[in-house]
Amino acid sequence: MAVITMTSTMSPKLLEVMERAKRDPQARLRGLARLIDEAALTRAFDALRRNAAVGVDGIAKEEYAQDLENNIRGLYERLKAGRYRHQPIRRVHIPKDKDKTRPLGISSTEDKIVQQALREVLEGIYEQDFLDCSYGYRPKRGAHDALGIIDRVAMRGTVNWVLEADVQSFFDSLDRTKLMEMLRLRVDDESFMRLVGKCLHTGVLDGSEYSEPHSGVAQGSILSPLLGNVYLHHVLDQWFERDVLPRLRGKACLVRYCDDFVISFEREDDAKRVMAVLGLRFGRYGLTLHAEKTCLLPFRRPVKGTRKRKGLATFDFLGFTLHWRRSRNGGWVLGYKTRKARLHRAIVSITEWCRRHRHQSVKEQHVALTRRIQGHFNYFGVNGNLESLRKVRLAAARAWFKWLRRRSQRTRLNWQRFNDLLKSFPLPALRICVQIWAATP
Repeated sequence: MAVITMTSTMSPKLLEVMERAKRDPQARLRGLARLIDEAALTRAFDALRRNAAVGVDGIAKEEYAQDLENNIRGLYERLKAGRYRHQPIRRVHIPKDKDKTRPLGISSTEDKIVQQALREVLEGIYEQDFLDCSYGYRPKRGAHDALGIIDRVAMRGTVNWVLEADVQSFFDSLDRTKLMEMLRLRVDDESFMRLVGKCLHTGVLDGSEYSEPHSGVAQGSILSPLLGNVYLHHVLDQWFERDVLPRLRGKACLVRYCDDFVISFEREDDAKRVMAVLGLRFGRYGLTLHAEKTCLLPFRRPVKGTRKRKGLATFDFLGFTLHWRRSRNGGWVLGYKTRKARLHRAIVSITEWCRRHRHQSVKEQHVALTRRIQGHFNYFGVNGNLESLRKVRLAAARAWFKWLRRRSQRTRLNWQRFNDLLKSFPLPALRICVQIWAATP
């Protein structure tokens, strides 16, 4: 379990709640609504991103800040009197793999403040409960940490089978009634729970179409990742640790990043038994495993000296394709390369950005383009993945050259002049930003 992280920004009352939560994992905590005072709302406002998209009211953080003290005071008074109402969520659609889109819900600035304040309290409680197998949207944990755990158990030789799972429309399918029941196992404060309910039961404005979904939580909401973690903490994490692991004959390891997870097994019979019951377990909570994307595959590390590369199994996790690769001393280590769909999406995104912004000054384009490429490198720049980074950088250079040439029919830009331009405005250098590996065998 996580330990309490003491910070100077937390209120003393919240720290007391966190101590009680850690001291007694079965305790139902009271007086939580009182923690959401004007100071908590101000902290929540400060935590919002400055350039975040606006909701249905069209009010940005900067505009809300112009009369912050009165706005916060008015919001607190409405919360205290029970007159606060969550505004409809504005839905937008962002590109996903294979020409699909992912719906995101954007709340108003005031609703984001309330969500952030609720999140602060719930996170303080559940960080004492969440298990070590959970890595998504948690303090001081991230995707690279999750990959590092897989690397560690794989290099120990206890990963012979991998169960790769995909939950269909997790955030849209989440059962709100069951979620509230889970929260009440730790929360004994109906005023606080009513406020959580107001953030859950909101209308959705998709263009000009208004709807009121009866299940799920909005992707894009500040609260959604934490609520998703609470849900899967009960559905998967606790079940796997308390009911599954003691019944297995070999070793197994669950690694979950929000609704994306893999389970590795030492023994085939254990893997097949868990595979057989996993769908039933999720079905009890209104969730469905994607039949085509949920599979069990052999992933035994090849013996040192084996030269064969083709035919070795791979699996996808957190935007990477994990595979066995040869090390410098002839052994086999776990390798990571950018998943093909994510690589394609990154190249398309950069190319489209160059097209849309081709009329900006070269200096402005360079600053923004460098930031986009470096952001990609910061995540995907792991050991063994330089070739994927090289493809992104080359595609970015070609796209930039193409759309700079098309700014004017009279341009004389050619590759030689473009290469001279790159000397003054260089693209990010290829480099490994994160090392993910265990001791080389």
